[in-house]
Amino acid sequence: MVNKKLLNKLESDSKKIRQIIIDTGHASGESAHIGGALSMVEIVNFLYSEYLNHMPLNPEWEERDIFILSKGHTCLGFFSTLHYYGYFDKEKLETFQTNGTDLIAHPIKKISLGIESSNGSLGQGLSFGMGMAIGFLKKELHRKVVVVLGDGECNEGSIWETAASAAELEVNNLLVIVDENGHRNDGPNLTYQKNSSLIKIWKSFGWNVIEVKDGNSYLDIMDAFNNLSKYKGKLPTVLVCKTVKGKGISFMEDNNDWHHNRITKSIYEEATEELIK
Repeated sequence: MVNKKLLNKLESDSKKIRQIIIDTGHASGESAHIGGALSMVEIVNFLYSEYLNHMPLNPEWEERDIFILSKGHTCLGFFSTLHYYGYFDKEKLETFQTNGTDLIAHPIKKISLGIESSNGSLGQGLSFGMGMAIGFLKKELHRKVVVVLGDGECNEGSIWETAASAAELEVNNLLVIVDENGHRNDGPNLTYQKNSSLIKIWKSFGWNVIEVKDGNSYLDIMDAFNNLSKYKGKLPTVLVCKTVKGKGISFMEDNNDWHHNRITKSIYEEATEELIK
């Protein structure tokens, strides 16, 4: 049975986080990776609302789960979520992409702000996350590691080297979520559309794979997380989530011009008008 109260809350939260993304991108006066930040909002919001064990007022809590944004260029969505959940205030968020800030165009590790790893070059976050997960297993700590990848990022060979190792080593406290919005920097991500699906590839590497047909739908996301219990204690698991790049703002949706772009005053006003409806 669907928890309508929770569903309404999550959907309301997503709209607020999208507004924070637009506010912050506009205030910075700089170009930012807007499209991929918007596509992952439901995924990251659900993690911080319902799945991760975390304490915003005590970010270095020793029993916390670990979240790693491997597709680090979309950190505006991550920073906006961290702010929304109380890791830092609006004044800190407004330093995004300004001189001397902790919040540059990619995540820089600062645990006091809820940022667990530095990620610039694509493909690094999964291997880092696997290492942490193995460490937790060896120490018999009941802590999870969640890594969010982009589908374009899955063109990196380091992703598949880590995927093979994680399956062989049965790193069962590692969860990967692929934000499959169908685009990369240079256009449509045809690598998997033309040859083989990401679902088949992850399965071939020995992972438990859960398909999320609409990664911007909380109903689909909740159903996927409910199914995680089937795989408890067995190998690593990946959720492959079909999403829409630029989700939530009609003129940005599925428009790769917004992979990296600047939010002008007129764009800001148009986007905000949509979000407040």
